[in-house]
Amino acid sequence: MDYSDNYAYDYNYSYDENATVTEESVFQHTSTCLKEILCMSLLVVSVVIFLLGFCGNALVIWISGFKMKKTINTTWYLSLAISDFVFCAFLPFSIANMAMEDWVFGRFMCKFAPSVMFLNMFSSIFLLVIISVDRFVSVAFPVWAQNHRTIRKASVIVVLAWLMAIALSVPSAVFRDVGSHLGRTICFNNYTSSQHSHKIVALSRLLAGFIAPFVIIIICYSIIILKLRTNRMTKSSKPFKVMTALIAAFFVCWLPYHVFVLLELSHQNYSHSVLSAGLKVGTSLAAANSVLNPVLYVFMGNDFKRKFKSSVLSKMENAMADEGRTTSRYLSRSSSVDTRASTHI
Repeated sequence: MDYSDNYAYDYNYSYDENATVTEESVFQHTSTCLKEILCMSLLVVSVVIFLLGFCGNALVIWISGFKMKKTINTTWYLSLAISDFVFCAFLPFSIANMAMEDWVFGRFMCKFAPSVMFLNMFSSIFLLVIISVDRFVSVAFPVWAQNHRTIRKASVIVVLAWLMAIALSVPSAVFRDVGSHLGRTICFNNYTSSQHSHKIVALSRLLAGFIAPFVIIIICYSIIILKLRTNRMTKSSKPFKVMTALIAAFFVCWLPYHVFVLLELSHQNYSHSVLSAGLKVGTSLAAANSVLNPVLYVFMGNDFKRKFKSSVLSKMENAMADEGRTTSRYLSRSSSVDTRASTHI
């Protein structure tokens, strides 16, 4: 049976007719989530990720979609924020399932909700790759980029990335199923229809969702750093620190998940408790990437920060207008900062 590929959902094996598994050795549930330290900790972490990710990405969508002039960079940021926002919006399903240890949302949501989770995984990663390539092109080929980078082309690229993400998310809906076990309803991965389907799905996700994107990101940012240092195009060390943070965040968030997914393919050689705990921690780290994305890719952009301060202070000015003209004048001056700086790191 298989307990991977659930992305913060139920960790359980898919039914395997050839496997000899006893309920006492694998499926015995002696305690609830609220009594287990690891499960309770991950539950709290998931709630925090939901709150921060939902609010943070909603703020990014509001500012980049409605408060800022539409540019190529805001197109990337807006698409990334929408992807992470949708993921966070569906987190309550996995949080409820984790807390109750019972799937109560029916077969359709069992198939649909995890598919949305994987849609976020692929679309988010593809968008990070697009941003990396776009920055590489802008630095390595500035003249060409100036003449060929357009908002229309950026929108087309985003649509293509989403279509690829949808295609790679289909297996999650195909192999998801609902069953009953030990008096509870579980939403699990049923790979019994094809002998090698589990391995194919896991390896394709590893290749398309981690190895290939990570290699591309590493290459792009390595060339950017070398180019900037060689040409002395920047006097500040901030771009290098931010680029290092981007690569490190991507690696740390996604590596544990994919490692344990690979180990799960040979689950008979490893302890069930170790694999289960590893997958739970791995999926929580992967989910945390939806919180880090708006911080690393957006809030560190100078014009976004200025627009954020301008918008928030303007709202405060309107709300406090009746409190006194002095405060109103101060907020008005504070909200008039120049918002024309580039969003490039």
